[in-house]
Amino acid sequence: MTTLVYLETHDGELTNGGLGLLSKAASLGGGDVAGVVLGSGVRDAAASAGAFGASTVYVVEDEALAAPLPQPRVDALEAVVKESGAENVFLPASVLAADVAAGLAARLDAGLNWDLTDLRLEDGELVGLRPALGDTVLVDVGWTSTPRLALVRSGTFDPVESGGTAEVKEVAASFQEFSTQARLVDHLQEESSGPSIEDADVIVAGGRGLGGPDGFSICEELAAALGGAVAATRAVVDAGWYPYAAQVGQTGKTVSPRLYIALGISGAIQHKVGMQGSGTIVAVNKDPNAPIFDFADLGVVGDLTQIAPKLTELLRARK
Repeated sequence: MTTLVYLETHDGELTNGGLGLLSKAASLGGGDVAGVVLGSGVRDAAASAGAFGASTVYVVEDEALAAPLPQPRVDALEAVVKESGAENVFLPASVLAADVAAGLAARLDAGLNWDLTDLRLEDGELVGLRPALGDTVLVDVGWTSTPRLALVRSGTFDPVESGGTAEVKEVAASFQEFSTQARLVDHLQEESSGPSIEDADVIVAGGRGLGGPDGFSICEELAAALGGAVAATRAVVDAGWYPYAAQVGQTGKTVSPRLYIALGISGAIQHKVGMQGSGTIVAVNKDPNAPIFDFADLGVVGDLTQIAPKLTELLRARK
C-alpha cells in the first residue's frame, strides 16, 4: 500500500502540518510513504521530507503552481497519483488544501473523508477517526474504493524526525485550459510578531470573560512575557474582538503547545477539541463551575484582570 502525503510550503520551507501528517503516515507501517510538493522553486524544500519518514518525494515545479490557487494543484496531484500508484492520499487541512482535496476527489471519482483527527490500520484496512454531533462523539470512517482521500484536521500530528533520506523524483504535469484561467491579483499577509499558534510552545487564550477587545492586551502582555502566542475562542472572533487566524476549536485550529493558559474561557466542547492535546492546561475563571475546570490541570478561580497582570509582572521580574 502506497501512501502519498501532500506537503505545502511557506517561505520556501515545508509546513509543520504536512510534516506531522507525513510522520503519522510513516508510523502506520503497511507500505511505502511518499511526499508530494507542488510549486515553483520548491525542489530544495522537498528533500527535507526524508527526515520525517518519506522514502520518495515527488516534485512538480511549474510557474502555473507559483500562486496558491487550487485548480492547477488538482491537475498536478492527479499526475502524481497516477505516477506513484498511490492508494492513500493524505492532506493536512488548510483553506487551500480543502479546495484541492475536493477537486481531486471529483477528478478521480474517489472517496474523501474530512476533518479527521486520527488514522490507523485495522486488519490491513485504513480507518479514520472523525468527530461528529458537534464534537460530542468520535466515529470510525472508512472508504469503499481507492484512492482513499483523507483531509486531516490542522495541527493534529506533530512532526517526528526519523533521520532518513528521500529520493526526489520530478513529475511533469499538464494543465487543463480551465485550470489556468484564474489569476491571483494580490496576496496580502497580516503583519505579526512572535510565533504562530500552530508553532508556539506556549499559548495564552482569551474568551468572553475578557469583557471586550481591549481585554486582549492582558493576553498579549502575558504571552510576550512567556514567549508565546495569543489565541481566542469562536465567540470572541465572531464578536470581532480578535482575528480569525487566532481561533482555536472545532471551526478554528487545533493546537498542542506545552502550556495552554485559558483566560475567561468557559470550556465548551467546541473549544476543548481544539486544545485538549496541550501538555499542561491552566484555566483562570471567576465561575467555579466553568466546564474548563473539568479538564484543566490547574484551575484558578478569581478575577483574571487582577491575576493575569500580576503573573505577567512576576514573570518579567524573574527574567
